[in-house]
Order: sequence, then structure tokens, then C-alpha cells
Amino acid sequence: MRGFIFYKGRSPIDNAEIVGIATLESKNGKTGNMVQTWILRTDTHPLEARRNGSDRAYCGDCPMHSECYIEWGKAPSNVWKTYARGGYMDLRRKPALMRRLTMGRMVRLGAAGDPAMIPLQYWLRLLETAEGWTGYTHQWREAWAQPMRELCMASVETAADADLARAMGWRTFRVKTRAQPIAKHEIECPSDKGRRCIDCGACDGALKPSSASIVIVVHGPKAKQFERAHA
Repeated sequence: MRGFIFYKGRSPIDNAEIVGIATLESKNGKTGNMVQTWILRTDTHPLEARRNGSDRAYCGDCPMHSECYIEWGKAPSNVWKTYARGGYMDLRRKPALMRRLTMGRMVRLGAAGDPAMIPLQYWLRLLETAEGWTGYTHQWREAWAQPMRELCMASVETAADADLARAMGWRTFRVKTRAQPIAKHEIECPSDKGRRCIDCGACDGALKPSSASIVIVVHGPKAKQFERAHA
């Protein structure tokens, strides 16, 4: 089995039908071989959704939309096409099998799409036997997203937003330019020194607002664009 469906429901943004898919093998060098999860529309290819704006159903009003590092035409596209042709088993009514498949594994919440689009209880069911997880959300201001503080970091791009999110009870993951300083409550992401997410697990939300938040220097193909926008 290459993956399975663990959720299907309506987006809290626009009521479009979205699907949560978990894939079991990954060659992602930064994260390591974690279980990867994907939040996508059921009815629209990710590239088409990005072109016509219907990706808002699973990305929300993400401030990084124009600077997104996800290569939507690659892995998310392949996942959606596999889903569209019925290539994933639907395990929504088979929690015991779901637990066996994720037992002892690290899980990445939202390899594409924002995890907060799926209610907390469905993530908890997926993670019941997992070793740990990582997760990030740009929806941290929304009332309906607040339960996800238990699992996700608030994804922020400015020190002001980091302060606001922490005041709301979130730990934060802040993307910064090379020139921007690190706050006293932040630590550098270990991936900058070559440590993989699967071996770290620091970005688990876990309702620890007094714990250190994480900061990372912007990277990827849109790094220069981010540097210019936040100079």
C-alpha cells in the first residue's frame, strides 16, 4: 500500500470538498522518510486550483502564496492523480488498520495544504500510534484553527506576527531573511545544520508556549523574492 485516505470533508474556508491523504514512503532529504500527508481538493488538480484560486480551500489566505516553496506540479500533482483514479484505500472506517500503518512512524502534517483545514480529532486518530509529528499552519489567527495549537506551529514571517501568535498560545516557526536577528525565545532550525525532521521532531506544537520557537533562514527557489519583500 502506497498510501490511504484518512479524511474527507468540507473546507472551513469555502465549504469545498477536501481530502486528507497519507503516503507511506518519502525520498524527501530534508524531512527523511516520514509519513507525508496531503490536503487537496477532491475535484481539482493542484495546478489548476493554484491557477484559478480554488486552492484557497486548503491553503487559506496564505501570505506566502506567491513565494510558496512547494512544487505543486510534482509530488502534490502525483498524489492527486493517484487519488483521482482510485489509487488510495479509504481507511476512514478502518482505524485499526490506520493505526498499524502509522505505528512508530514520524508523520508530517501538511506536505501540501494547511493542516488546520482538517479538524483536530481526525489528526489525533491518525497520530494515535505514531512516534511523533511535525506541523505548521498559517491559519493561526482563525478561531476555528485554535485547537490545532496542540499539534502545529504557527507559521509566521515577521517578528510582530511571532509575538502575536505566542500571545495567543502558539509556538512559532518563523522564516527570516539572513540579516534579521533571532529573538531570545527562538532557536535556529536544526535542518540548517543538516539534521532531518524525522530525527528532530521539535515542530510538534504540543501546547508548549513557554518552550523555544523555531526560526529558519529563507531557502528554496523563492528565497530571493522573500528577501526582497522583507528587507
